[in-house]
Amino acid sequence: MDNPADYTPPRVWSPPVDAGGSFASINRPTAGATHEAELPVGRHPLQLYSMATPNGVKVTVMLEELLVLGHAGAEYDAWPIRIQQGDQFGSGFVAVNPNSKIPALVDRSGPQPVRVFESGSILVYLAEKFGALLPNEAAARAECLSWLFWQMGSAPYLGGGFGHFYAYAPAKWRYPIDRFAMEVKRQLDVLDRRLAEVPYVAGADYTIADIAIWPWYGALAKGQLYEAGEFLQVQEYRHVVEWADRIAQRPAARRGRMVNRLWGPPETQLHERHDAVDFETRTQDKLT
Repeated sequence: MDNPADYTPPRVWSPPVDAGGSFASINRPTAGATHEAELPVGRHPLQLYSMATPNGVKVTVMLEELLVLGHAGAEYDAWPIRIQQGDQFGSGFVAVNPNSKIPALVDRSGPQPVRVFESGSILVYLAEKFGALLPNEAAARAECLSWLFWQMGSAPYLGGGFGHFYAYAPAKWRYPIDRFAMEVKRQLDVLDRRLAEVPYVAGADYTIADIAIWPWYGALAKGQLYEAGEFLQVQEYRHVVEWADRIAQRPAARRGRMVNRLWGPPETQLHERHDAVDFETRTQDKLT
């Protein structure tokens, strides 16, 4: 692997033959499908195609919260998309999300299927569809959406920036790790200062802002993301840690974290979800 200090960008870039790193086999500079693969369809109107990365967890937590609130129409089938195997480049998935990223949702409750992609968009769609977890009053709604989009804009620095260079890059380079660690700690400070004032990110009530932020920054604050808790001294952000613990106690959050999870202790995994009873019968036992 080249020393970054020795690299001079060429006049015209071309993809490297061997980029190295954990995701080298699926990274490419073009979009579109690489193979034909239909998506499965279950019996519920909502069909989710995902994986239990932080972005995927947002949607499964949202759906489980809606079910707790009594919205029977939020029942859903969740199908695993194995991103390291390239499932996201199958023709069926690309038809739902041309950006080939999880999660992706298809709502079949109406006369024509509706595709929804990008995790923040899915949260807003579901909140508006069921009239839940997104305030109606103008100022409260604006605050909630502002924090939702804060997460959407900030998390790439955490995941694709810090997480990539700290955990997945083929070599540890000080400059990018320092650069993104500094930004992630600034973001944690932003969140900690906000949570010193209010119990939930958007204010007094739990909303889609919390659902979006918790899988990323809650996991980070609890040392569950990139094994970077000590490195980033996450215990300093006391209000974020307390907020993360509070959300982790919610039954819907506990269930949502399990759905489409393909790694970790068996008791934390539910590869597919088609009914609430699946959490007891362990879908993953049928798939392995």
